[in-house]
Amino acid sequence: MEGNEVVNMTTRISAAAFCKDSTVEVFHGSNFDSSAKVKTVQLWDKSKDDLMKQLGELKAELGQLRIQKVVSSGSKLNKIHDFRKSIARVLTVINAKQRSQLRLFYKNKKYAPLDLRPKQTRAIRRRLSPEDKARVLEKAKKRETHFPQRKFAIKA
Repeated sequence: MEGNEVVNMTTRISAAAFCKDSTVEVFHGSNFDSSAKVKTVQLWDKSKDDLMKQLGELKAELGQLRIQKVVSSGSKLNKIHDFRKSIARVLTVINAKQRSQLRLFYKNKKYAPLDLRPKQTRAIRRRLSPEDKARVLEKAKKRETHFPQRKFAIKA
């Protein structure tokens, strides 16, 4: 693509809770840094909208690179690889932020979604809860109070 031309592209972005359908304007040239490698550290500070915009830009650029690869004989494989990895980084940050928000939302609720609960083995999940373990039947309580453990002392 040429230096400062503006390309309008509508991109469907599917990210669970963020937005169902959005249009993204993609700017090439001065507004968009075409270096494919994105630093994850910089992504954490960005807002949801900025991340979605950057995701749209990266996807559009990846599409352009794929077209260029088919049309021209020059290999763009390294750049395509970098853009794919950058898209993955952005999606990872979006997903992590979304999950942290969901964790905050479900923090004091009685039930949380299965994927937000701590990962445990099947045996641990089926184990009795501490409250259930501590429960004692009425009959057992009476037996304990009426016939306590005998204490013996040794005469020296």
